[in-house]
Amino acid sequence: MSTPRKPRTGNQYAISAGQWRATVTELGASLRRLTWKGRDIVVPFDPDRLIPCSNGWILTPYPNRVKDGSYEFNGTTYQMPIDEVDRHTALHGYSYRYMWKLEDLGESHVTLSWRAPDLAGYPFDITVTATYALSERGLSQTVRVHNDDSVEAPWAFGIHPWLSNGGHATGDAIDADNDRCRVELHCARHVTVDARLLPTGEEPVDGTPFDLRSNPALLNHVFDDAWTGVERDAHGGTSAVFTRPDGLKVTLTGDETINAWQICTGTGFPEGIHQAGVAVEPMTAYADAFRSGKNLVRVRPGEDYATTITYRAEDI
Repeated sequence: MSTPRKPRTGNQYAISAGQWRATVTELGASLRRLTWKGRDIVVPFDPDRLIPCSNGWILTPYPNRVKDGSYEFNGTTYQMPIDEVDRHTALHGYSYRYMWKLEDLGESHVTLSWRAPDLAGYPFDITVTATYALSERGLSQTVRVHNDDSVEAPWAFGIHPWLSNGGHATGDAIDADNDRCRVELHCARHVTVDARLLPTGEEPVDGTPFDLRSNPALLNHVFDDAWTGVERDAHGGTSAVFTRPDGLKVTLTGDETINAWQICTGTGFPEGIHQAGVAVEPMTAYADAFRSGKNLVRVRPGEDYATTITYRAEDI
């Protein structure tokens, strides 16, 4: 009798609290499923298939793109693998490629860790821990990096949830469901990019389609863009609010370390890649931070750096 094999995304860690349920994969400590009152908050994915379109990824040690996969840090130049051949960029870091180690699992929480191997493009000895904790209020996700090395390590962080639009369309038909969703984001500046989606500067959002402060519908909006100049709450946090046509409102809040947001509608993405929702991505730094140094964190030997992001949901 053969022993059943675990899914290709590794062990599946299920947690719950109140009306919330979540599943986190061993591969990349990715958020595979998050539901409230039985409704999908994020677009789920098949545990036995390649994770489509970065669903639920933790983006470390950097989010988004690095031009030519090359950067200089403290006088040394490093070359990372090219993930986007057409744009000749490195994309979304390394940690999503690896199985993470289970550190703690309870009914309502799970913690996994990943120690970076000695990589040519990132040889720094860091350990990253990710803790997902559910309560009746929602999900909190805390990602912490510890520098075990004798030298500074460059660090930026983000996550890549595709927030479900509540529909079940596929392919280009997804756009019609997305058009009826609304996004509220209080950021004063939009990041301009070139043909490779690499930053060229920043511009005020006032009077442009990139002004999302009034909670506009996504009709006629095609985004794969970053925003910065975040407006912070009394605790230093920043939030994006995603409202679906079925009346479900999801609020994603990042703590004081979040300096930018990326929003991607997936418009024009190929069948099978196009997700039934919108990617709303909080980041400590936007694209090319390893080269520009903008909001790049220099984690000193023996020190930690942590970010907490929360998911909340309500019916309106």
